[in-house]
Amino acid sequence: MRKTVSGTLTRRLLLATAATISLVGAMPANAKDELNALVWCDHTDPALIEPFEKANNVKVNLKEYEGTGAGLSILEQSRPGDWDVFVVDGVDVPRAVEMGLMAELPADAVPTADIFPEVRMEANNMKDGKIYAVTEKFGYNTISFDKTKVDPADMEDLSVIWSEKYKGRIALYDYYLPMVGLTGMAIGKKTADLTEADLPAIKEKLFEMKKVSRQVSDVVASQTALATGEVDILVGGGEWITAGLSAEKPNLDWTVPKQGALRWAQSIGVFKDSTKKDLAIKFVQYILSPEGQARLATSSCYWAMPANSKAGANLTDHQKAALRWDKQAEYLKNTQLYPVANAELDAAMQDIWTEMLQQ
Repeated sequence: MRKTVSGTLTRRLLLATAATISLVGAMPANAKDELNALVWCDHTDPALIEPFEKANNVKVNLKEYEGTGAGLSILEQSRPGDWDVFVVDGVDVPRAVEMGLMAELPADAVPTADIFPEVRMEANNMKDGKIYAVTEKFGYNTISFDKTKVDPADMEDLSVIWSEKYKGRIALYDYYLPMVGLTGMAIGKKTADLTEADLPAIKEKLFEMKKVSRQVSDVVASQTALATGEVDILVGGGEWITAGLSAEKPNLDWTVPKQGALRWAQSIGVFKDSTKKDLAIKFVQYILSPEGQARLATSSCYWAMPANSKAGANLTDHQKAALRWDKQAEYLKNTQLYPVANAELDAAMQDIWTEMLQQ
């Protein structure tokens, strides 16, 4: 039976499961305008949104979604102009641009020069020299662990994810894409070069992982298992799992092993059909500002690295330590992006993941 989780930890875990949030905070007195944004859960924190609302006498209406497919489904059911701002997985920006969803952002309106070079993702966020989105936050799928229960030195080698030494003490994050990529990296594959020919070797290691794991579960169940001591290692976790709990659970930690880890990134842009583009761009500018970035990085839903390199001045020493601020140069060099697969490869990866789950 899962142990009871209480207090702030409970609230954080429940926040991660929220399906949709349409409003944040009360309507500012005499607000003159409203802005509608389709976002990830980290943008629903009043501590992030309210300063913008008060400074601009505006109400920001937020709808949370999980997964680009779900976001596109919401758009299909909406009318042109219903939405103004879009937060989307960085690797999916080209898809949104090709669909004609995104407005061009004026180059002088967004602080692209302040974004960590490794996460600017020009190939994704830009097309034909035009900017359609900007990376706002990033992090890693790697190994999270309880440093009082395991040997931290063991966590520096990705082979620990199928180690008999920790059999029955490992949770696997139930998302095939980063887990297939991470397993591939563990056996020397580059995520950008993965083909179906690589999958048999990856499948073999996935099966070994399943044999030594205690559970395969979603974000909340995995985080809960690690936080309550049901498991000591979470494969696929990272700062987004442990950093926000660091004050009350200092035993939880994460690292990027010597073989590397996967790097995810989220981008923000303005919808082409928005009738409030000036206000929408102003919101994007706020989110990308050092102040907005620090609040976004430490949102109550999950913590992760701000993309703006100047945000550090607005983070506390504790927050920077939990996010590994001083190790980012090293981590960025030793991490790879999610595999970007065509339909056939994506289906094949899902197939081997499903086979693993059935073992």
